[in-house]
Amino acid sequence: MNQKLQDLYQKYRNFILYAAFGTISTGVDFCIFWILNHFLPYQGANAISFHTGIICSFLLNKNINYKVENRILLRFLVFYMVQLLGLGVSSLTLGILIERLGFSNLLAKGCSVLTVALILFLLDNFITFRKKDS
Repeated sequence: MNQKLQDLYQKYRNFILYAAFGTISTGVDFCIFWILNHFLPYQGANAISFHTGIICSFLLNKNINYKVENRILLRFLVFYMVQLLGLGVSSLTLGILIERLGFSNLLAKGCSVLTVALILFLLDNFITFRKKDS
């Protein structure tokens, strides 16, 4: 059984670590959002907190998950653009859930995380941190 777990881990290592680091980065995002939400409109708080999560996520994935050392600036710019797409999806989701459906700000933020996380993993795994150029 131990070997099966190791095999599963190796097969899904990038996804597992991406999810773990995404959880950490999302925690940073949520904490900053929660603090800023007391002082700023939710969209402004979301934009600032999301950008902080971007930097946290890039550093963790670059250094620990994908262990890439080449083209760091280009990778960061691509990562950042992918994350901005996530910000757009997150902002749209927040607007719909808060303005149209009456969700609380924090509940809406939580609901947007799953959809955004899946989109970002796929894009980052196959574009940002790919090892070989196709």
